[in-house]
Parts: sequence; structure tokens; C-alpha cells
Amino acid sequence: MNRPYAEVIGDPIAHSKSPVMHGLWLEQLGIDAEYRRAHVRPEDLASFVAGRRGDPDWRGRNVTIPHKQAVMPLLDRIDPVADAIGAVNTIVPRDGVLVGHNTDAPGFLEPLRPRLAERHLLRTARILGTGGAARTIAHALWEEGFTLIVAGRDPAKAQEIVAAFDPGFVHVCTLDTFAQPLDFDWGEAGDRLDLLVNATSLGMTGRPQLDVDFSNVPPGAIVYDAVYAPLVTPLLAQARARGHPTIDGLSMLIGQGRIAFEHFFGVAAPSDGESDAELRRRMIA
Repeated sequence: MNRPYAEVIGDPIAHSKSPVMHGLWLEQLGIDAEYRRAHVRPEDLASFVAGRRGDPDWRGRNVTIPHKQAVMPLLDRIDPVADAIGAVNTIVPRDGVLVGHNTDAPGFLEPLRPRLAERHLLRTARILGTGGAARTIAHALWEEGFTLIVAGRDPAKAQEIVAAFDPGFVHVCTLDTFAQPLDFDWGEAGDRLDLLVNATSLGMTGRPQLDVDFSNVPPGAIVYDAVYAPLVTPLLAQARARGHPTIDGLSMLIGQGRIAFEHFFGVAAPSDGESDAELRRRMIA
């Protein structure tokens, strides 16, 4: 008898931590199923997607670079959140129909939920980057009432990200703006929620460090780095040394994984402290 399975596809894909994450959850819940990875090149994407439609054991897939946009025309229905973002990272079969979701956006927000449950007079997010991650994060934070500042090497790309939002609550600038000292008195943190988010690959193992002058970062701002290799990036190390609360990229990865897991297997992933600690140990091993 074949086992139910889900999978992750991308090009490349060998680096993916998703099989470790979903595999542990299946083990902890005693579910007789598996989670695989598949290397799918762009020219093979359409045939690969079509090939799973008739497989009764297939429960769905995660989609990573470079397929998050290219896969959308191959699906039967797109969830409104994924449609607004313009990217799909999770595909689920439902009664013969392939439905595309984006779990990256709620996954990014998951570790912020306790703060988002509070009331604030002002919420401001400084998002560094203009790629797919930045687009997803900008959408998620806009829906939570944040004023957005998006910075990139090319301001035109930053403008594309915020084009659909109220222009009175968005601003774009160049990435090197945040590398320059800022002569500004921030005063007390007050009744506000500030974020600085690295949505670039800078700071990742083998890549240059992201250059941020912390005079651009308000007191008490949460510094959130989407990079998870290394787990403590130079940006997070600097932020912690200056007393800022921080969130690492593994938190976003796990957050989106939880939502996808429930789509695939119909039950919530374990989320107690002991399970989370074991998951982190395995994923950084």
C-alpha cells in the first residue's frame, strides 16, 4: 500500500529544510505519511504539475524559487491572498481542483502575533529588499495597518511593490539610505510598533553583510531577518547588542510550514515548547 505524501519543489532544492520540518511533525503526530523534495527545472514545471493530478496519495506541495509565479497559470484556483501578492508557495488538491495558496505572508506574521494583538497609535515597517519575499512581507504588513518604507537598490522596483497601496502611507528609497547616519531624535518609543525587516539575501552565508546604520532604527524596533543561514545574521547580532528585540528567519519558515502542514494532512502541527526546540535543533544541524 502506498503512503500519502506531500513535497517541495524548486530549482535548486537540495538545500530545503522543509522535509526536516514536516518529517518531524509527521513523526511526532504518528501519521503514516512522508514529505519529499523534488528538483524541478522551469522547462519541466508544467508536466510535473499535471503529473500529480491523478495521484490519489498526493496531498499537495510547497513551491519555492523560481516557480512561485510561474506555477500560477497551471492551477485551477488561486486563493485571494496569493492572488493579491502575485505568488503561490503552497498547492493543495481539493476535489480534483488544484488550489494555490500563499502561506509565506501569514507565516511571516506568526511570531509577531502577540504584538499585533496590541493597539498602537502608529505602526511603521522598514522593509529592505524588492524581491518576492519583500513583496509578500509588504502585503502582509499593509493588511495589519502598517505604514511602509520599502528600500531597494532600484527604487523603481520598490515603487512597484507599493503601487497598489494608499500613497499617503508608503515611501520608497534606495537601500544605501539605511547605511548612512541619520541625525534624528526619535524620542521615546511610545505607543507605536516599529519593524526593520531584511528581505534581501544579504547576510546569508557566502553573501556580503547588509549595511545598516542603526541611527535609522527607532528605539525598541523589532529587527526581523528573513535569512536563516546563519541563524544569527550580522544584522541580528548588531540589533541584539543594541537592545532591540529580534526575530530570525527560521521563525518565518516554521510559521509558513505550520499552515501548509495543516493544508496537506488535515491536522495542526505540534507547537509546544519542547517540539519547537527539537525542530530548531534538527533544522540547524
